[in-house]
Amino acid sequence: MGLGLVESGKMPKSLIKLLNISRSYSLWVYQWGLACCAIEMGAAFGAPRYDVMRLGVIPLPASPRQADLVVISGTVTDKMAPVIRRLWEQMPDPKYVISMGSCANCGGPYWDSYSVTKGVDQIIPVDIYVPGCPPRPEALLEGIVILQDRIKNEDPAKRWVGEPIVVQ
Repeated sequence: MGLGLVESGKMPKSLIKLLNISRSYSLWVYQWGLACCAIEMGAAFGAPRYDVMRLGVIPLPASPRQADLVVISGTVTDKMAPVIRRLWEQMPDPKYVISMGSCANCGGPYWDSYSVTKGVDQIIPVDIYVPGCPPRPEALLEGIVILQDRIKNEDPAKRWVGEPIVVQ
């Protein structure tokens, strides 16, 4: 059986642009709150003041199998690392990760603890880092907008083949 248009990389540019725009404005977010950053994430996704639905972000899918974006917020412990890896593996491709807060980014003030992972990027590939301790809800929204811009400009064939996207 032959390859599809996406897998073969032979999609017309206008179709790629249309698909990328539609994917960027229909992000299903799976929220993985581990510590105090989860409160700020909850404010960004649940409070009417920030209204992420206007950005095309649908919070609270029922399972990781329905999500294409996961937001890891808070302190990632070594005990929680395999669970986060399993969650990420259950998500369908293409999938994206936002690391929110100093603890998720690099261990935060607990970086020298025996039980804290030195950043979620040691477990799963991260697309966007949102700094702060804890970051404001506006910072998370800015990270989502930056991710949407990257999705609009990416090549789906390269993303789905498995070549990494370099995050700068």
